[in-house]
Amino acid sequence: MKLSYAWAAAGLVFIAGCGAGSDKSAAGAPKPGAAPPPMEVEVVTIQPGAVTLTQDLPGRLEAWRTAQVRARVEGIVEKRLFTEGSDVKAGATLFQLDARTYAATRDAARADVDAARLVVERYKPLLEIKAVSQQEFDTATARLKQTQATLARAELDLENTHVPAPISGRIGRALVTEGALVGRGEATHLATIEQIDPIYVNFTQPGSEVLRLQAAVKSGTLKRAASVRVDLLQEDGSQYPLPGKILFSDLAVDPGTGAVSLRAQFPNPEHQLLPGMFVRIRFPAAFSDNAIRVPQRAVQGGAQGQFVMLVSPEGKAVPQPVKTGSMAGGDFVISDGLKGGEQVIVNGLQKIRPEAPVKAVPWIRKDAETTSPTVKLPVSSSSSRQ
Repeated sequence: MKLSYAWAAAGLVFIAGCGAGSDKSAAGAPKPGAAPPPMEVEVVTIQPGAVTLTQDLPGRLEAWRTAQVRARVEGIVEKRLFTEGSDVKAGATLFQLDARTYAATRDAARADVDAARLVVERYKPLLEIKAVSQQEFDTATARLKQTQATLARAELDLENTHVPAPISGRIGRALVTEGALVGRGEATHLATIEQIDPIYVNFTQPGSEVLRLQAAVKSGTLKRAASVRVDLLQEDGSQYPLPGKILFSDLAVDPGTGAVSLRAQFPNPEHQLLPGMFVRIRFPAAFSDNAIRVPQRAVQGGAQGQFVMLVSPEGKAVPQPVKTGSMAGGDFVISDGLKGGEQVIVNGLQKIRPEAPVKAVPWIRKDAETTSPTVKLPVSSSSSRQ
């Protein structure tokens, strides 16, 4: 009987212990209906400052120099002496034509020159003793010059059976094969050589944008950018590491497109840029002493227009309508809506709603974020990706 009482007492102690543990777990759990912690967002504090306004314009790459390799004489192609897509040096032989006919013509011309020279040499002493007339000697001399000219032409034709590279550069595919007859009636196009270091970029700027910038500079709102340095954005949005320079811009607006043509030049030592590729050119358009800029990703679009999300003094996310103007590198320049000192949310926008409590932490710009692709702006030819 005493053993039964002992087991009963132990059971009561165990149950009491389990109840105490349950009470502690319940005390540590959040109460139903409690507000979640504020969402953490990355922000940048806006401050007016001096910026260089830029424009992103579409362009197309063009080789610095282009030369067509053509057959200068008629003949059958015997050999192709280059690898398609390789680099060739100026003067290197690219094609070998059948030279037997031209070699025979040269040998015949040499024989004619030798015969004509012998006649002249024989007439010289005879002219002194009046055994031949001056007219006969002059005719022999003219004949010698004529045969020498024929020999020079024959030697040139023989030399042209070795088709050389007119310039140094990268050669494309061969347009003819061995056994093809070329040069009959026309200088047959055999291949193309392009020099792509440096390389050109042709692009256009809307004439209306030119007038707008000129008016802003004239009024004193903006200053003309003195730099001619330009940057190149590749098709994937990445920035080409080497800067370029503007070579010229047309003085007239194309009546068909309403745009002004420009050309820039970029170094291309690794041949990373190829002719025909579409790129975007970012170049300085003007300079402003007191402008407000925000990262591209901070600007959103809605039914009411463009806006940014701010962190209010109460720690809540609130929308703020803005108007964007030109570009400053990879940032929007805000023309209306911000005055400076605001905390603009850059990262975490997709996770918050207006009036939601947020926790602001500083945003650290990464190098890749300054070269992101862009979308077109309604007031500028610049573009940015949201």
